[in-house]
Amino acid sequence: MKGTLCVIGSFAIGCLAGHLCGTDMGAQDISLIALYALMLQVGISIGSNKGLKDIVASIRPQNLILPVGTIVGTLVFSAAASLVLSRWSVFDCLAVGSGFAYYSLSSILIAQVKEPTVGVQVATELATIALLANIFREMMTLIFAPAISKHLGSKALISAAGVTSMDVLLPSIVRCSGKEMIPLAIVHGIIIDLSVPFFVSLFCSL
Repeated sequence: MKGTLCVIGSFAIGCLAGHLCGTDMGAQDISLIALYALMLQVGISIGSNKGLKDIVASIRPQNLILPVGTIVGTLVFSAAASLVLSRWSVFDCLAVGSGFAYYSLSSILIAQVKEPTVGVQVATELATIALLANIFREMMTLIFAPAISKHLGSKALISAAGVTSMDVLLPSIVRCSGKEMIPLAIVHGIIIDLSVPFFVSLFCSL
């Protein structure tokens, strides 16, 4: 919750600073710089994990079933949302869902990729939807973590956490499901993390 509030606060401060100070750089240039910074942060966060070598060595084929299930399940429900949200195409909804709770990266990536084809306003609207949808995913999983683990199982909790199963929601997973779920949660988070740029870019380009 604290991390989510920090993200929202940073977003609001950025909007206010941009409005008051202005800049000679275009919105596309700024979003590109932010995107590169986020991708660098993703690489640093994964590479600095001291247990990464052991985690990678422990990966077994069966460990890949859960992240694949998370990706497929999320994309199916995202596509179904397009039946209700008539303004947005199925690919737009898939791009939003492909954030897998990584709200900062997915929103900036959507704005960056969609802007040349649909314009700044529409790209910004879709990026904002992605930001809020993925924040809500993290918040709902955090709030209902005990209920999800109890009624649906430990793996369901990891799946619901999306990319945050390896960081923000890892303490909740440990608390609700036990320490034995740590390796699976981290492997799941890393694989989902690596898939976000691929799927978001793919669906934004369709």
